[in-house]
Amino acid sequence: MSCVPLEKQVTYRGSFTKDFPLGEKSWFRCGGSADLLFEPEDIEDLSIFLKEYPKDEPLMVLGGMANCIIRDGGIRGCVIRLGKPFAEIEIHGNKIMAGAGALNGSVAAAAAKAGIGGLEFLSGIPGTVGGALAMNAGAYGREVKDILSAGMALDAYGGFVPLDLEDMDMSYRKCGAAASGDLVFVSAIFEGVEEDKTLVRERLKEIKAKRQDTQPISEKTGGSTFANPTDEELEAAGLEKGTRAWQLVEKVGGRGLKIGGAQMSEKHCNFMINTGDASASDLEDLGDELIRRVREECGVELHWEIKRLGERG
Repeated sequence: MSCVPLEKQVTYRGSFTKDFPLGEKSWFRCGGSADLLFEPEDIEDLSIFLKEYPKDEPLMVLGGMANCIIRDGGIRGCVIRLGKPFAEIEIHGNKIMAGAGALNGSVAAAAAKAGIGGLEFLSGIPGTVGGALAMNAGAYGREVKDILSAGMALDAYGGFVPLDLEDMDMSYRKCGAAASGDLVFVSAIFEGVEEDKTLVRERLKEIKAKRQDTQPISEKTGGSTFANPTDEELEAAGLEKGTRAWQLVEKVGGRGLKIGGAQMSEKHCNFMINTGDASASDLEDLGDELIRRVREECGVELHWEIKRLGERG
């Protein structure tokens, strides 16, 4: 394990844990450890840490770990995990301020309780606000960029960086502001519309029921494994516009396909599950096999939506 040097004269209020079993805490419940885990007490604590952290040492930020595979070899350097201190949710008119550690589902529920419509789709996105910002997450025809008013981040030196929607540079499952890796998202402001609470709650119930009916939410799983191809990619391959990733996976025999303890769900074949004894390598090998099949049989290159982090064992 590489031991990350930190300035001893600086007092941090958050906690540090060496060799933290990160993979076991991820939604897939498999994978390696982080050399060092830092859980800051608050934004000021995080700011001080970033200012003092050696810039030549690897650093990664994680939230709920819903949409990632922690590779078996673990993660070098330090991982920052934004937990409960970053999970605050505040209502201001038809706007909601949410910390990066807040669960997307909790934000949707808070909006419904306040009679704010338009954020219901967040309940269909596993994980936290920080991860949703970093990948412009979406579900049921809407994306984070459709409701985002502003964001706040810290730079590599702990400085505060306010961001408007244009600064975030969001497109399908991408956030330009996150691409450099130099920013740590700490909060967001979402904007909805005032609506009858009963109507908003009803839409939340519909999404919950749809997820239960169509997704393996009771399994050890993450979000969608692959992003949907663009219409341009489909057209170039001679396929119908609007074809979804799951349809391509099914076409090449992916539904129920297993490698080791990893399997593509029978319920929704764009969801990968750990059947009980999967390694992170099993999961990654299964995804790569499907990418190969779809490329060779359909002429389309599928792209991982799940983040694969760390070193292969």
